[in-house]
Amino acid sequence: MELIKTRQELDDRRSQLRKENKSVGFVPTMGALHQGHLSLVEAAGKHCDVVVVSIFVNPTQFNDPGDLERYPRDLEKDMQLLENTPCELLFAPSVKEVYPESDTRTFDFGQLDRVMEGKHRPGHFNGVAQVVSRLFEMVGPHKAFFGQKDFQQLAIIREMVRQMNFGTEIVACSIIREPDGLAMSSRNTLLTKKHRKSAPLIAKTLSESCNFVPSKSVADTKAFVLKHIEQDENLIPEYFEIVNGDTLQSVDSWEESPYIVGCIAVFAGNVRLIDNIIYKNCAK
Repeated sequence: MELIKTRQELDDRRSQLRKENKSVGFVPTMGALHQGHLSLVEAAGKHCDVVVVSIFVNPTQFNDPGDLERYPRDLEKDMQLLENTPCELLFAPSVKEVYPESDTRTFDFGQLDRVMEGKHRPGHFNGVAQVVSRLFEMVGPHKAFFGQKDFQQLAIIREMVRQMNFGTEIVACSIIREPDGLAMSSRNTLLTKKHRKSAPLIAKTLSESCNFVPSKSVADTKAFVLKHIEQDENLIPEYFEIVNGDTLQSVDSWEESPYIVGCIAVFAGNVRLIDNIIYKNCAK
C-alpha cells in the first residue's frame, strides 16, 4: 500500500493507471476505520483493478465545531488496518490540498436535503457534496463504495453525481453491525461505557418494528420506536422518520411506495448515532 498526501502525487499515479487501462474503485472515509469501512474496501477489491481509499476529516460538513474537534483521528492505526486489504493507494491529504481556496459552491438537492439529517444539521450535505465532488475529481474513480448506514447521504451523492455528470457508479453496501446489533460507526469509540451498553437498543427496536408491517399503521410504528427508545434514560431520539426510499419524503401508509425505509438519529450522551431499517424493498 502506498501513502499519498498531495494532489500532484495522486495525479501522477492516476495518469499511470490510465495508461494501464485499470479500473479504479474508491472508498472515501474520514478515518477512524472499522470493519464497516474495511468491508467497503473488500467490495471495491472484488469489482475493480485498483482500490483507492481516502482519509480526510472534512471541516465543511460539520455544523458543530465541537463535533469536528471530537472526531477521532489515528492515521497510523488506520494504515495498519488497511495493510491486509485490497487497498493499493491511501490518499490522506491536508485541508489545504483539498481546499486550496475556500469552497463557496452551493448545491441544490431539492427536497432530498431538507429532511432528517439535512433538517437537523443545516449545511451538512452541502459540505458532503463539496468534499466528495472534489475527491471524485482528484481520484477519477469508475466506482465508489458507500455504506447504507448513511442512507440519506447515499441519495444525496447519487443526485450530485447526476447533476455534475460524473462517470462514477455509486455502489451501496450493507450496514455492518457489532455482534450486539449496533451499527458500526467511528463515533462508537466516543461512547461512555453506560451509553455503549444502551446503544444496541436502537437496532433492536428497529428490527422489532418490522413486525408492525403491514398490520399496523405507519403512525403506530413510529410511536412504538420512539417510545421504546425513550424508555432508556441514556438515549434521546432526535428524529425517527418513515420515508419513501427514493424521495426521502415521509409516508403515511405502507401502500404509498414499494420502497419504504425507517431512518433514525439518537443521542447517546454527547454522541449522535444514526441507523435505518428497510421496511419494503420491492424496487431495489
